[in-house]
Amino acid sequence: MWEYFSLGWMAVEVVGSIGIGLLSGSLALLAFGSDSLIEIMSGLAVTLHLRSDSTGSNGLGERTERLTKFLLVSLVPIIGGGALYSYFAGFKPESSPLGIAVALGAVIIMPVLWIQKRKIGRETNCAPLSMDAVQSATCFLMSIALLGGLLVNYIFGIGWADYVAAGVILAFVAKESVEAFNPTKIAGSTPTKTPYPPRPPSLNQTA
Repeated sequence: MWEYFSLGWMAVEVVGSIGIGLLSGSLALLAFGSDSLIEIMSGLAVTLHLRSDSTGSNGLGERTERLTKFLLVSLVPIIGGGALYSYFAGFKPESSPLGIAVALGAVIIMPVLWIQKRKIGRETNCAPLSMDAVQSATCFLMSIALLGGLLVNYIFGIGWADYVAAGVILAFVAKESVEAFNPTKIAGSTPTKTPYPPRPPSLNQTA
């Protein structure tokens, strides 16, 4: 259930953040929307694992984990490249009440998704779901930076606050990308010799 709800909200973030970001010239919104787009791809991979790995297919689980790691790491060049392009193109972001609404929604929703995914990941020893929980936590931190930058620009008319928010988002993503390859630092994951045991029947009801 939580994965489907997460995918639905990520779709709202993608359409809202990228669409509003293009209209307002907000790099922070575009970066946030790019993160949400990759989180959708990651969420689809995790959902596939949860629904297809009922017989304990370690191969599928390992491929899913590699994919989620790759998607998380790929956020760094996307956001960094967007920052460089925006800087050299001389973009001046405009204030955006709609962007503020999207960021506020993420600040409220993402902690709930993070906690629930981490809980289920621990209970089922599902590494891909624990990795997805890390991405939800990262999205929550980025949404705080996004909301702060958009509010400063909207209230005080300081356009460069958008670039600061984008920089903070990039820093969080880079940090989580490094930690993604260290299982001991991933919330909710428990390194084991066989990290993808058969999915328990109860997961059909929780996922």
